[in-house]
Amino acid sequence: MAAKEKTAFFCKECGNESPKWFGKCPACGAWNTCMEETVMTGKDSKSVRKNIGSDLIQTLPVPIQDITNAKEQRIILPYEELNRVLGGGLVLGSLTLVGGEPGIGKSTLLLQTALQLADKKVLYISGEESQTQIKMRADRIGINNENCFILTETNTQEILKHFKAVNPDIVVIDSIQTLESPYIDATAGSLTQIRETAAEMNKIAKSYQVPVFLIGHITKDGSIAGPKILEHIVDTVLQFEGDRHYGFRILRTIKNRFGSSSELGIFEMNANGLREVTNPSEILLSQRDEEVSGIAIAATMEGQRTMLIETQALVSTAAYGTPQRSATGFDIRRLNMLLAVLEKRAGFRLSTKDVFLNIAGGLRVDDPAIDMAVVAAVLSSNADIPIPSGYTFAAEIGLSGEVRAVTRIDARIAEADKLGFEKIFISKYNAKGLDTSRFHIAIMPVATVYELAGELFG
Repeated sequence: MAAKEKTAFFCKECGNESPKWFGKCPACGAWNTCMEETVMTGKDSKSVRKNIGSDLIQTLPVPIQDITNAKEQRIILPYEELNRVLGGGLVLGSLTLVGGEPGIGKSTLLLQTALQLADKKVLYISGEESQTQIKMRADRIGINNENCFILTETNTQEILKHFKAVNPDIVVIDSIQTLESPYIDATAGSLTQIRETAAEMNKIAKSYQVPVFLIGHITKDGSIAGPKILEHIVDTVLQFEGDRHYGFRILRTIKNRFGSSSELGIFEMNANGLREVTNPSEILLSQRDEEVSGIAIAATMEGQRTMLIETQALVSTAAYGTPQRSATGFDIRRLNMLLAVLEKRAGFRLSTKDVFLNIAGGLRVDDPAIDMAVVAAVLSSNADIPIPSGYTFAAEIGLSGEVRAVTRIDARIAEADKLGFEKIFISKYNAKGLDTSRFHIAIMPVATVYELAGELFG
């Protein structure tokens, strides 16, 4: 029976299929996400996933008490930053999606990783670049590896043939939006193709216990292109981000079935590719010859990692009537809340002042423990009195002006102590039961914003 063509409507957020057009997705409730695509029905429309291999063992239902816990087998990659965000290494049979803006360094990162795995056979599949272009990038990186195989192919049937011939230990696909299945009558990059080819790669990874990296494009609003179901299919989602005007690149975990989903790795882009930054605190703190007002250092956490970052504030008289509020790397709504607390609870008149806040290094921070550093930087700029460079802060600010306790205070103090800071300001509620004898840094517990201002500026 020949396959018949028909059109269907898909939600680009969740991948829900409908026979007719809809304004609001009946599955996820999103508006204006409907896209029409041609699909195939009939005998010939079976997915290529059926052809992966009939010799594979079929799974059977097993009582949960009979299932034994086994630690995942992992491949330790040459970059510690990459191992961290993956949860301690690359799990066999896992499917990892790496998303990011064009030119941010996704392909470079995975090619560097493939070239440095001398004891593993890596199949690098590119649908965007020729073999010559990839060779030119490898020469620029300056690493040779006979076990890295380059394939330029987009047809999933052909990829499966080459996969069985090479029998690799790791597969890299650049990118998932370029793959196309011959059994799906839709263009490469469409919702149907992305959904089917991603499920296909997942089947290969799980059936042969070979980890697969998928590089994914992102849309103009920053989300990964394709149906939202793509992020559900994969085991791990990594977001590679950074400002083009900075050399730093941040690899952030969005989803991880084998570890924490809040880890972060930092790389630096240079002429020879990417270099991992093992101690980001020293990089993110500015080196200044003299102290200036409006600068405060915060001890923040990203997953299990402690970092000291610099918060910069500028407070000036509003020149155009309505005061401006601007924040880079920090939630503007939280900044407005902190300014209101300073106005109401501490008596600082900031309602007629312009306030600009910046997190140095191009980072974006969501940790509430940065609140005290933001408040200190704003007060320092408002009074034009510098905060000593040896001071750091780690506490949350509440609406009543109280300084609230934060998690992992021991790790924050230890990081500040390691980098030679003199004082760290924390909540007095964090100080209860804290063993201060093992730290050389002076610990300054405070209870309110008003008390903090007194400690800093008298």
